[in-house]
Amino acid sequence: MENIVLTAHLIIALALIAVVLMQRSEGGIGLGGGGGGGGAMSGRAAATALTKFTWILAILFLTTSITLTVMAAANSADESVITGDVPAAGAPAPLEIPLAPLGADAPAAPPPAE
Repeated sequence: MENIVLTAHLIIALALIAVVLMQRSEGGIGLGGGGGGGGAMSGRAAATALTKFTWILAILFLTTSITLTVMAAANSADESVITGDVPAAGAPAPLEIPLAPLGADAPAAPPPAE
């Protein structure tokens, strides 16, 4: 089910990008043709239809986003990112680097070679 919602989410995102780029712009990179009305669609009715379609896609996009968030939270309710898995018995131990305490003197430099 999660894959179906994710696929729909990606398709909606691409459609939303395309619809926003088709709208008439005020000199930007839109494909609507700027102010001359030379785009693929022209007129007030086309602008209203694109605006409504943009709103519909935006609502669908937000709905699928929230749905995916709820699904991800439900799947990982018992897992924690912080605790993680404990290494197996034969696994090497993590590298431990001893650090000098704060305020301790630095090790003495070797004497200069003469």
